[in-house]
Amino acid sequence: MFRIWAKIFKDTHLLKDTVICNDSEDTRTHKVFQALDDICYEFDLGKPIWLDATIAEFKRHDRARFTQDNFIESIDFDYLEIHVIEED
Repeated sequence: MFRIWAKIFKDTHLLKDTVICNDSEDTRTHKVFQALDDICYEFDLGKPIWLDATIAEFKRHDRARFTQDNFIESIDFDYLEIHVIEED
């Protein structure tokens, strides 16, 4: 089981969260990208861009924050955070 917890924050308050589960035999990278697609669909967001700093943070901590810099369109929150909470 592979699970990612996604949270949207504004002014240090949690606005929305969801957990995306994936039982497929895909690679870890594909599971992360598919989970991010599912998160964006559920929260009705455009897909964020993985900047070098975001990739480095995710590799180091299994967690990444997507701020306005990661999105092409304007967002009405401070950041979207994803965190791997379970991995096979």
